[in-house]
Amino acid sequence: MVHRCVIKTLPWNNRIDLLMKKLSLACHIIRNAKTYMTVCSLKMICHAFYNWAACYRIIFWGNSSHCSTIFSIPPKKKAFRIMEGCGNRVSCINLFKKLQILPLTPQYILSLLMSVVQNKNLFSTNIENHNIDTRQRNNSYSPQTNLTIFQKAVYYSGIKIFNSLPLEFKNVVGNLKKFKIALKQFLYTYSFYALEEYFNQT
Repeated sequence: MVHRCVIKTLPWNNRIDLLMKKLSLACHIIRNAKTYMTVCSLKMICHAFYNWAACYRIIFWGNSSHCSTIFSIPPKKKAFRIMEGCGNRVSCINLFKKLQILPLTPQYILSLLMSVVQNKNLFSTNIENHNIDTRQRNNSYSPQTNLTIFQKAVYYSGIKIFNSLPLEFKNVVGNLKKFKIALKQFLYTYSFYALEEYFNQT
């Protein structure tokens, strides 16, 4: 019930509008500062004006339908193109990899999965629930539901995304530092724009 209320009542579009304004401000500052600042310094500006806000409680709103607007309409990926001096037609996938910056979807995946592994006591495995020894026996148990509101909430989304992880990541969840480093490198490599891309890749 808590998960349903969080998704249903909070105005996530207002949150997205705030992020768009912060990204626009970051673009303006980066454009003016590019001539006398290094790329490393420009990345710090982007983090200061945008990234911290994008990460704030992202596990609650990162699966919202409004999130796609951040990188699908102006200012789009303008800040990152400005950093590298690229034209508007240049794909940002390689820029994200080069700058070691996570787009919104990978940042959501990272934050959500870190929350899952840090709160393993809140989740049970398949074998604990039905005592059947299958290949997915050590996956987190996913409750059955047809409610979209619940499926997009933190608990259900966390289970689904965690269960889709390659086995090598699941094998190191006991070491949070190692898990986070490996997961971030994986997300830097693929720079997913949507959760569907993540599920298709894994």
